[in-house]
Amino acid sequence: MSFAEMDVDTIWMDGEYVDWEDAQIHVLTHGLHYGTGVFEGARCYDTEKGPAIFRWDDHVERLYESCKPYEMEIDHEPAEITEATKTLIAEQDLASCYIRPIVFYGYKSLGVSPGDCPTRTAIACWPWGTYLGEDALENGIKVKVSSWRKHASSQIPTNAKTTGLYVNSLLAGEEARRNGFREAIVLNKEGNVAEGPGENIFLVRDGELYTPGLSESILDGITRNTVITLAEEMGYEVHDNVSISRGELNTADELFFTGSAAEVTPIRQVDNVEIGDGSRGPVTEEIQQRFFDVVNRRTDDHEEWFDYVDA
Repeated sequence: MSFAEMDVDTIWMDGEYVDWEDAQIHVLTHGLHYGTGVFEGARCYDTEKGPAIFRWDDHVERLYESCKPYEMEIDHEPAEITEATKTLIAEQDLASCYIRPIVFYGYKSLGVSPGDCPTRTAIACWPWGTYLGEDALENGIKVKVSSWRKHASSQIPTNAKTTGLYVNSLLAGEEARRNGFREAIVLNKEGNVAEGPGENIFLVRDGELYTPGLSESILDGITRNTVITLAEEMGYEVHDNVSISRGELNTADELFFTGSAAEVTPIRQVDNVEIGDGSRGPVTEEIQQRFFDVVNRRTDDHEEWFDYVDA
């Protein structure tokens, strides 16, 4: 669904609410030319208590942390960012939605050094369903190991959610889709598994979970952290600081992606190799069900993960 088809009309920019069509920047904006911006992607879920933003404090904290390598200073306190986001959701009657805060160097000069370019901040919210397709959560997806490698943290910070870095994700994802796959898996410079273009990855073997460690050039995903916590509470052994070789993907019992957009999405095929029996595996299904029970508030635990819009 395109934005033109959505019933949304307001964006918050630099402390002001502006009409959707008026949320514009200059063509010589620094962040447009050099990718000098950081962003977040969070979800708000429709619950019995009203719209609830999932792990919002963690997303806001990571937004501010992502600014540090680029010496950006957000001109707004976290409380103002939160208030603006809640207002956007409430005023546009969004029961559930995706939330995109972005911070970037704005328009003033165009050398590679941002110099005295202002730091701009904006927030948009809109309805967004299943990221990888309506059937993906139940049936799983086919993925391709990309020929494009993930950059190392010694080259560009991998723990910052930087706008410009997603050209790497675009290349990997589009290569996969051109070849008939739904999504990609990206290897790091050592040839080990890093992540998906916009997701972390988990491998299931003999009833235990494995996911690449932070030193494997991955983003420290908030949904990744959520799944680790939930899986351990369910009694699963989780190995969250490992290296996973490309070959281990082919012999996994199960694989799944996690992410704020992807949520918990099973992987049923890697390249031309069927994973398990070629469908959502039992461990993935159990963890996925537990995740959705929590985010849709069908259970009372982990209330600390939710920020209610109407509170």
